[in-house]
Amino acid sequence: MTKEELALEVIERLKREYPDAGCTLDYDQAWKLLVSVRLAAQCTDARVNVVVEDLYAKYPDVESLAEADVEDIERIVRPCGLGKSKARDISACMKMLKEEYGGKIPRDFNALLKLPGVGRKSANLIMGDVFGEPAIVTDTHCIRLTNRIGLVDGIKDPKKVEMALWKIIPPEEGSDFCHRLVYHGRDICTARTKPYCDKCCLADICAKNGVEE
Repeated sequence: MTKEELALEVIERLKREYPDAGCTLDYDQAWKLLVSVRLAAQCTDARVNVVVEDLYAKYPDVESLAEADVEDIERIVRPCGLGKSKARDISACMKMLKEEYGGKIPRDFNALLKLPGVGRKSANLIMGDVFGEPAIVTDTHCIRLTNRIGLVDGIKDPKKVEMALWKIIPPEEGSDFCHRLVYHGRDICTARTKPYCDKCCLADICAKNGVEE
């Protein structure tokens, strides 16, 4: 089986297993996803979803968050870890949205990358979830599982994983595929325990790289 064939089979099986998989960060406006994905660095999405409730209660729009005191933002987001740098990035990002984009998020990948605190992973998430554009989000689940399955070969660098996956994942499937990897990585192909290969829908086609027998 070629990598392209393997990719298509993995996509179809994960579709059947997780038909409704979507972003696990809660948001009802695009700018809120931008905030949440910055807070999610080295923090669980579940915790982020709780913390942002207090943040948005006090600062309900881009303008108010752009004008907020950075120290106050830090106080609210501290439970997510790395509070100082995250608060600084969120403040600077909201200021840039307010001053350069009228409070809206730019629908351009390179423009997103210029926003403070936004890297390729975040920009891809925005492009896929907000704008419905082709996207591959190389978070820790994606990197770990694509290596384990055998879709990429021992690549740990997020951008290199992304580039390798672009070659074998149909563009229209990328965003949902990455969301399903998150669900699969949490439920079955776990990082902190031995993976539950006996329950895995990919068991017979997975390379099981790094899995001890």
